[in-house]
Amino acid sequence: MTTPHLGALNEFCWMDVKTHDVPGTAAFFSAVLGWRFAVDGSDWRRATKIFADGHQIGGVSDLSSPLYPPDTPAHIAYYLAVDDVEARTEAATAAGAHLVLAPFDAGDQGRIATLIDPVGAAFSLWQTHSSHRWSPSARAPQRMVLACPRPEQARRFYQDVLGTVPGCADFVPAHGAEEPEPRWELVVAVDDPDAVAARARGLGHGTPAGRDPVGEQRLTGPDGLTFRVRAAAS
Repeated sequence: MTTPHLGALNEFCWMDVKTHDVPGTAAFFSAVLGWRFAVDGSDWRRATKIFADGHQIGGVSDLSSPLYPPDTPAHIAYYLAVDDVEARTEAATAAGAHLVLAPFDAGDQGRIATLIDPVGAAFSLWQTHSSHRWSPSARAPQRMVLACPRPEQARRFYQDVLGTVPGCADFVPAHGAEEPEPRWELVVAVDDPDAVAARARGLGHGTPAGRDPVGEQRLTGPDGLTFRVRAAAS
């Protein structure tokens, strides 16, 4: 049996960091996680891309661009790898998702659609070549977590859409009196989670809540962007 990994079909496979402060966001994640942000000179769009351990793991979108409505909140968009974006979009809406962006061509890279699932978390369906997805040899994307009031409903929804539950996704109960709206969050494997949290606090950010039921530390960065860290396997 094949071991599931992020980047595989029916798993989360990519991210786009959408922020109003590209320099500040890049400086934060570079200092806290060691990620490298670089403009792709071969791309006519001059897009900023994110690298971890030599692997490209995502891109950056500048929300100050006139392409975006001025009230667009900062967020990280996560993509699920699918075999047929039209069919999976139809299955998602039939299972109760709200369609935000119908399937469209993302240049020559693939086709994408964006939806909000029945518990309120946004996600995108991404039909593309494996070269435009997370590499199984990259350590930075470890798992994905969705904390929400109805985790079993969310699990059933993704199983209905994909025909299987993503093997690298955790569905956990929301906790805390002021839990934000449900959102998918990336789990990053690090050697010392406490040191990472300390670096985030040193830059004026930190941990809005304690350790999670699945054992991560949840951290907040610039623009309210959130992510989770856990100890890397030794």
